[in-house]
Amino acid sequence: MKTTTIQEFMQRFPDDNACLDYLMHKQHGDTLTCPKCGQHGKFHRIKRNPAYECAWCGHEIYPMKNTIFAGTHVPLQKWFYALYLFTTTRHGVPALELQRQLGVAYPTALRMAHKLREHMADVGGNFPFDGDVEADETYIGGKRPGNRGRGAANKTITFGMLNRGGNVMTEVVPNVKKNTLQPIIQENVKSGSTIHTDELRSYKGLDKAGYEHERVNHGAGQYVSGKCHVNSIEGFWSRLKLSIRGTHIHVSKRHLPKYLKEFEFRYNYRDKPQRMFPDLIESL
Repeated sequence: MKTTTIQEFMQRFPDDNACLDYLMHKQHGDTLTCPKCGQHGKFHRIKRNPAYECAWCGHEIYPMKNTIFAGTHVPLQKWFYALYLFTTTRHGVPALELQRQLGVAYPTALRMAHKLREHMADVGGNFPFDGDVEADETYIGGKRPGNRGRGAANKTITFGMLNRGGNVMTEVVPNVKKNTLQPIIQENVKSGSTIHTDELRSYKGLDKAGYEHERVNHGAGQYVSGKCHVNSIEGFWSRLKLSIRGTHIHVSKRHLPKYLKEFEFRYNYRDKPQRMFPDLIESL
């Protein structure tokens, strides 16, 4: 399946009414039983509100309720177009670009972008992991004098796991202690799987928790030992940081989890980018 073009997007969602019709059809189908009067049939679009009305009793249904669009004053087509931009750009969309393309204020564009990232967090993941799983942690933030990597000051610690041949997951963590990292592993990886890590002592004891545990010693210059390595998750970290620097310049600790979920989504759709937009609108 090819990627949705802008012409195809505009044909499918030419205006707010088409977008609202899509939400209504997806949630309720062509006909439904009125929850108020019990009559079965079509609900008709009303002009005074973004809603549909029962022909018998006038009960109204609001398709945007309980979605990321609830309470918005931004035209619905602009939301759908923002979603389209997010899924057809390689490294993401900064709020300034949304502001320019949608013609909205910067705070509005920023809020929309965060809402879309939060929605991406709920789509496309497969858990729990099993088989060969790489686990690693990284430090995200601007360049500063002093230590690099572990021990770097004023940076945000992020832990991640990558299921070889599958998906990736990330989480901002307060530290890299054993009591912080191992519960995340146990919650998201099936017992009996093989965990690949570096020499960080916090991973010690995974074999006693029901996993096969293999390690490489980066401190000694060892990066591959047989099938054991964490090169895949480190490659993900590298692409993540390049994308943040190239697209967003800087991401605050407060909002970093949302950006991480966006990049998880992008990685998990790496072999099927043409499904990003259809799957996202299907999940609304």
